[in-house]
Amino acid sequence: MRLKVLASLSAAGGSALAALWTFPTLLASAFLVAWGAEAAQFLISQGLALAVLAWLQTAPEFAVEAVIAWDAGREPARAQLAIANLTGAIRLLLGFGWPLVYGVYAVASRRRGGPALPTITLQREHAVEVLALIPVLLYFGIILAKGSFGAGDAAVLTAMYGGYLWLLAGHPPHAVEQAADAPAVSRWALRQQPGWRRRAAIGGLFAAGGALLFVTAHPFLESMLAVAAILGIGEFFLVQWVAPFLSEFPEMVSTVAWARRVKPAPLALMNLVSSNINQWTVLAAMIPLVFGYSHWHHHGTWTAFHFDRAQQLELVLTLLQTGLGVLLLATLEFGAPAAGLLFLLWLVQFLLPDWRGAVAWAYGAWMAVLVILFLTRRLPLRAPAAFRETMRQKHDRPAPRMAGRPTGKGNEEDY
Repeated sequence: MRLKVLASLSAAGGSALAALWTFPTLLASAFLVAWGAEAAQFLISQGLALAVLAWLQTAPEFAVEAVIAWDAGREPARAQLAIANLTGAIRLLLGFGWPLVYGVYAVASRRRGGPALPTITLQREHAVEVLALIPVLLYFGIILAKGSFGAGDAAVLTAMYGGYLWLLAGHPPHAVEQAADAPAVSRWALRQQPGWRRRAAIGGLFAAGGALLFVTAHPFLESMLAVAAILGIGEFFLVQWVAPFLSEFPEMVSTVAWARRVKPAPLALMNLVSSNINQWTVLAAMIPLVFGYSHWHHHGTWTAFHFDRAQQLELVLTLLQTGLGVLLLATLEFGAPAAGLLFLLWLVQFLLPDWRGAVAWAYGAWMAVLVILFLTRRLPLRAPAAFRETMRQKHDRPAPRMAGRPTGKGNEEDY
């Protein structure tokens, strides 16, 4: 997919019609990888299963970002689009995706007789994902202060992601007896004979969903972007909001499905957090590498990616939003006030781009209030203690029994 051929795509009209088959196929792929992840948490740690899921779900984002970064290396004037796509994807996932998870969860919980404004309570092991964002954001602050983004920075971010995976790999899987509420397909995979058969069944779900996603993502993006071109949507808006929304569609599908079942709502939220970590590390690291190689290929010299004032504002706004998200989840809870305000601030910058500076100040002020509340102990700061507890216990506690097979009928609302 190349943004420059959108005009011809819209003129032909064929790409838009491809949505008739790509949309349902993409839905099927999203469900398959989500079922695989829900079953995989009983073989490996839940966090590692979500990391695998995030890789598959963000594959379309990597494809889009790679094309934009390559074009920027050939035409440096287009470099703003590379940062626009990265920051738009991150802010969309946090400002729209997190509140969406809460909204679906709240409605489903209310229908089951729960309170009108329930709170999503995270598991203590989720503190690892929440706090893993902190060193990444701090290092991105250094990148922002330098004003450039090079191959060395890409190596550091990639190493940080590797360290994050190492932390997750040490956690034990969940007990297979807890799988009674899992979807029917996940339970089917877990009912296979323990050993290679069970691993093959779960791996098959990932493989089938990933293959469908690989085949479908490109024509799906083309079809939707062709429709956007027909509607006359501007290039910057297209790159910052439309393309990320379409490329993050698989994540939205799986998280909404989990939130609708109420009990796995924390899993849905952590799915998005895992994707945020993926975006801030590996996806971001790809930009200077592709940009530098493209510049070398077209102009004969390798160069770092340099930020202008507009790009710096985009990064500051995105860093503040993600930092705020970390502070909000540091309580290991996510409720209506946080979801509502996150969505409101995202909506303001979406509808009124000139207000981005004001929104950045609002994020910063909100973060300052939360820090004061933490320091005065008026708001519980649970994540650090939960992180230390998880790290201390991961080598001490025995792994759950894996030989059994789930026998419960599970939730009647399987996807």
